[in-house]
Amino acid sequence: NATSYVCAEPVAGIILQDGLLQNYYPDGTKESKTDFVLTEEIAAFKSKFNPLKQTKEKHISTGLFGYFSWNAVQHFEDIKFISATPDDEQIPMMQYHVYRYIIAIDHFKNEITLVKNVFNEDENEDLSKIEYIIQNKNFPEYSFKTNGDEQSNLTDQGFMDMVEQMKKHIYRGDVFQIVPSRAFNQAFLGDEFNVYRCLRSINPSPYLFYFDYGSFKLFGSSPEAQITINNNVANIFPIAGTFKRTGNDEEDVALAKKLEEDPKESAEHVMLVDLARNDLSRHCNGVEVKSFKEVQYYSHLIHLVSKVSGNLQENVSAFKVVADTYPAGTLSGAPKYKAMQLIDQYEKLGRNFYAGAIGYMGFNEDFNHAIMIRTFMSKNNHLHYRAGAGIVADSIAENELNEVNNKIAALRKAIAMAEEI
Repeated sequence: NATSYVCAEPVAGIILQDGLLQNYYPDGTKESKTDFVLTEEIAAFKSKFNPLKQTKEKHISTGLFGYFSWNAVQHFEDIKFISATPDDEQIPMMQYHVYRYIIAIDHFKNEITLVKNVFNEDENEDLSKIEYIIQNKNFPEYSFKTNGDEQSNLTDQGFMDMVEQMKKHIYRGDVFQIVPSRAFNQAFLGDEFNVYRCLRSINPSPYLFYFDYGSFKLFGSSPEAQITINNNVANIFPIAGTFKRTGNDEEDVALAKKLEEDPKESAEHVMLVDLARNDLSRHCNGVEVKSFKEVQYYSHLIHLVSKVSGNLQENVSAFKVVADTYPAGTLSGAPKYKAMQLIDQYEKLGRNFYAGAIGYMGFNEDFNHAIMIRTFMSKNNHLHYRAGAGIVADSIAENELNEVNNKIAALRKAIAMAEEI
């Protein structure tokens, strides 16, 4: 997709924080509740809006933009997490907003389309305010500098010990596969937008995003969709199987063939494709694997990718299917429920934003979200980032540590490059 979207001036939204669900609307009214079913509340919130049909416009012109975190699964499944997120890293579990202005940038045609969402007949449809801001780019620019050394919640040995503990659960038959992760953070001074600029150039991916919520920011370059839903067709794209690129194209082609034939990587991939099929089958018909184990190349990594599709059953909301399929098996494991319990038990530090989903949700039931991997959260002048590795019975702890470092490499490189701007 060669289109970027910039959203400004939120006028309505639905936010979940500390067990309180709050809605606000363009007319200034607000609602809040502590007893709710989240999937039903999202459907009810969306039903309050009845946008006019846009016959000519090919770009997104309205809908909700936002995210939900790893912890939101506690509202999708009967599960409770005990791992805590430190107070200074807390963000809302979920938030989506409707924006007054949407700017669509077509990179192929070098065209900008301006959209203003008007919520009552008396409202001014003038776009001069946003046109003025675009044409008068008088904004200060600031540099970026790291402040001290990178920190982690685990030592290298600590992560490898966790891998060995989780392998014991695989041997016992508790899970077939599990995805432990390791958290990092880097203090900084200045403007972290420079890190995003560098990450885009280092690691161009299907999903590039920068969400500024004032007190914190979420930005990244994710290779993997959580789920896409378009015209009532749901698609999941499991990414499992990872080798590090060499920098030599011929060697990378040979490495890709080796990846396809690797029994450990293939076993992991097949399990996650089956998991996607099972998840979609809860509220979709005609579920099938459209493509299987395709090789895809990224800046630092080679991945195996499949596509699993299904048709939404009648009268099933898009977000219900999202809840069915969250979290991605590639970030949890199989069986998913037990894998999540073990992750919560052993990781200690709550995942927070990591492995959550971020993107767009249409009033027409379209849905397109990236998984928050290769992603930074910036808060209180600290960058937080995380990576995981898929563990199966014959995993070697040192190799899984290397996989985490390979996945985090692009983010570390972006931080280093941002200091040179």
